[in-house]
Parts: sequence; C-alpha cells; structure tokens
Amino acid sequence: MSGILNSINTNVGAMVALDSLNQTDMQLNAAQNEISTGYRVSSATDDGAAYAVAQSVRSDVSALTAANQQLGGVQGLLSTTTTGLNDISNLMGSMRDVLVALSNGNTTGEQRTQYAQQYNSYLSNLKGYIEDAAYNGTSLIDNMGGGTISNVSVITNEVGATYSIATFSGSALYAALQFTTTQLDGATTVAALITNTGAFISQFNSVNTELNTYGAATNYVTNQISYNSDKIDALNTGLGALIDADLAQESALLESLQTRQQLATQALTLADQAPSTLLTLVKNA
Repeated sequence: MSGILNSINTNVGAMVALDSLNQTDMQLNAAQNEISTGYRVSSATDDGAAYAVAQSVRSDVSALTAANQQLGGVQGLLSTTTTGLNDISNLMGSMRDVLVALSNGNTTGEQRTQYAQQYNSYLSNLKGYIEDAAYNGTSLIDNMGGGTISNVSVITNEVGATYSIATFSGSALYAALQFTTTQLDGATTVAALITNTGAFISQFNSVNTELNTYGAATNYVTNQISYNSDKIDALNTGLGALIDADLAQESALLESLQTRQQLATQALTLADQAPSTLLTLVKNA
C-alpha cells in the first residue's frame, strides 16, 4: 500500500515537482549569468570573500595603471632633457675646437676675429638648445628667463612610492661659457680655459655628468614602467583565476539544466493532473 496520501487539498507530487523546477531555474539563471558576464563571481552575493579580494586586486591594477601614466609623462620629459643635453655636449665639442684654434698664438688678426665670432654663434645656439629642452611645458634645465625650475617627483607604484629627479641650471652653464672679448683675444687666456681644470672643460664635464645622471634616470623610469606592466599582467591573471567563469564548462551545464527544466516542467504538469484523476475515480465510485 502506498505511503503517499491521495488528496485534492495537498498535492505532494506537485510540490515536489515545483521545488525541483525552482531549484533548476535558480541554477539555470546562475549559469546564464556566468556565460553572459564571463564571471563566476560578478557580485558580492556570488562569493563574498572572492569578490572582496577581486575588488582589492582591481584597485591595485587601477593604481598601477595610473602610476604608469605618470611615469610615461616623466619618461617623455627625461627623453627631451637627454636629447637637449646630448646636443649641447656635441655643440660644446665644436666650441672646444674653436677654443683650441684660438689658443694658438699664430691665430691672429681677422682669422682670430672670425673664430671668436664662431664661438659666440655656437654659444647662441647652445642657449636655444637649453630653452627648447621642455616637455609639455616642463623643463629640467631651462631657467634662461630668470625663473626657477623645480625637481620632479613622480609616483612609481600602487602604494605611492616616489622617485625624484633633480634639475640642472642651464642659465648657469650659459653664463659660465660667456667669455669676454679680452679672454678670447689672448691665446694664453684661451689656453687656460681648455686645460683639464679650465672653466670650459669644467662645464663640459658637468654637462656629460648630467647626461649620465639623466640617462640613469631614464633607465630607472623605463624599467619601472615595464615592471608595473608585468605586475598588472600577473594581477589580472590571478584575478581571472579567482572570478572568471569556465565558459566551456558553463555551456555544458547550461544545456544540462535546460533539459532538467523541461523535465521538471513536464513532471509538474503531470502532478497538477493528479487531482483531476481523483475526481474521475470519485465520479465512477
């Protein structure tokens, strides 16, 4: 004898079938959400702990991206500065050649005058190089207008670490190379300028030292950008493993759940017909 009560008031079969259908619908909605969003965890209601970790990782990625944007601007500034200083160094090599010619006591008269004019022409070009060494309105070496230039500090990572870059006074360099007519007129005085400790060589060495300094800074910024990019990739990979949906698996599950939904619907339909069957039995009694 069956233990299931045959009743028109309580349709146990329909309740079981409806519960099964509701459970299948919930799983089906979850699978469809994962497939449509691509995420296994798309909100805190899916997996609160995983979602909290994901939000923290997303914030790190965003902060690193912002840091790289700032570093990119500084990279442009350093590139412009290095190019300017390199051109200045090359120009000073030509200026040194002129000074060597002027240090020769046999260079006299009009020839000496022409060399002096050539030196001053180079000096004018050097001033232009200093003034043009700017990137997006910022310069590390141009204070020819009598203003001040400031060290540049840039955020390098997601925790706010900074890297500072010092300035080099272009106006001081220009002023140190403005030799008087009297200085350029005497072979002996010119020779003193180009000795190992002379005023010109000291400035020439100073420019080359700054080239080394800014070159090292450029390498640091470039390496930091590369490191941040690698870290962003690693964080995104970990984030994907944490919250991304396995689309192949979810697609197979979706097909299975759709079949279960059809079967559960059919079962509910049959269960709903049970009271009608009982009425038939009553009429025939």
